[in-house]
Amino acid sequence: ESLLKLKARLQQLQKRTQTINSSATSSELSATVKSRLNQVRKLGLKVQGRKVEQESATQEEAEPSTDERVKTPAYQRFHNLAQDIPPGLSIPFKYKLLAEMFRNMETIVSMLFNRSETITFAKVKQGVTDMMRRKFEERNVGQIKTVYPAAYRFRQEKDIPTWTNSVKKYQLTIDPVVEGVNADGRPHLKASRLLQRRRVFGRNLLNIVKQHHKAFLDSLNPPMHVPDDKLTRWHPRFNVDEIPDIPAAELPQPPNEEKLTTAQEVLDKARSIMTPKMEKALANMALKTVETAAVEQKQMPDRKPNPSPSTALKGISQSLLDRIRAKEAQKIQAVMTRNPTQIERLQMMSHLPEIARILRNIFVAEKKPALIFVFVCNRVVDSYRSMINVEDIGKHLRLLAEVVPDWLSIHQIRKEEYLKLNKNVELNVISEKIANKIKVEENK
Repeated sequence: ESLLKLKARLQQLQKRTQTINSSATSSELSATVKSRLNQVRKLGLKVQGRKVEQESATQEEAEPSTDERVKTPAYQRFHNLAQDIPPGLSIPFKYKLLAEMFRNMETIVSMLFNRSETITFAKVKQGVTDMMRRKFEERNVGQIKTVYPAAYRFRQEKDIPTWTNSVKKYQLTIDPVVEGVNADGRPHLKASRLLQRRRVFGRNLLNIVKQHHKAFLDSLNPPMHVPDDKLTRWHPRFNVDEIPDIPAAELPQPPNEEKLTTAQEVLDKARSIMTPKMEKALANMALKTVETAAVEQKQMPDRKPNPSPSTALKGISQSLLDRIRAKEAQKIQAVMTRNPTQIERLQMMSHLPEIARILRNIFVAEKKPALIFVFVCNRVVDSYRSMINVEDIGKHLRLLAEVVPDWLSIHQIRKEEYLKLNKNVELNVISEKIANKIKVEENK
């Protein structure tokens, strides 16, 4: 027992010595870690100071370049970005999708062309499919060629390595038509050139829609003629989304590909594939279908549709109908050729009756014959049914003074503008005058 007690005490002493040694080493380690952390902090402060000095030096060097950049005005540098399709002339969704395909195709083609790589349809197809998450096929390339035939040159070339292990005999290659060369003497597709080509493609799409719109106008009764340069929106009954799809242009095909151009060639090819038993079965099936069709035609009585004249227009003279249609065509033509300033003016005039009502209430509440222009604008903004800024309300008030000058007038006194309202005129009369003025503007 005494030996067991001594062994237990020895084990306890050994454990205590181990804990004391570990605490001593941890204290030494903490001291070394603290010293290293201090060194790291000092180095970090030095690095931050050097970064600040470098940034100040680069800013001083960049100041003359910004001054040189300001010399060319922005309206000249970004002139092509400011020109776009009129907002009223929208194109179908399938045409927009084709324009997006062309944009992605241009991106892939420019990357490969600037790297002097051989541009194959397989590479372009893979890139466009990954970018759009849609199928991109040779038919889409043919449509792009139809819209913009001068964009690319297409060829069939031999022995071009592909991404797979097999090497195809013939592949469709695409070369962009580029004018001008780079500094190193070789052509280069820049971003400005890509943007120009994209705008040409968009204009060509719009011209195709204009051709369909022109055919629709010719089919009306009476037919209408609107010049393309004055067209700002489509005819109200012209359904843009029902325009037929763009036909795909023919692309170069491999020379050794077997083509079946006539029906006789197709039949000969099919006969060479079919067995005699299959040919006999198909002939019997064709005879049965012809016999059943003849029996059904005998059983079905001849039903000719009886055209019923329209009772809604019965009793109305043809000359009156022609005058009504001509007047309607004139109104629609005025809508289609209306410029953006006229559209904005008509939209503002449609808001004038409500603004006139608010304006009369303000003058009645203030009990003054004239009020400061800015004060009235702020009060109208607070009372208007929707969000509108003070500048737009100022434009509406000036237009209201132009439409009904005998009711509202603007007077400049020193540096302030004042609005004067004639309270003797009824609000209903003002609303009728505004409505008549809108009709006159619409018929222009």
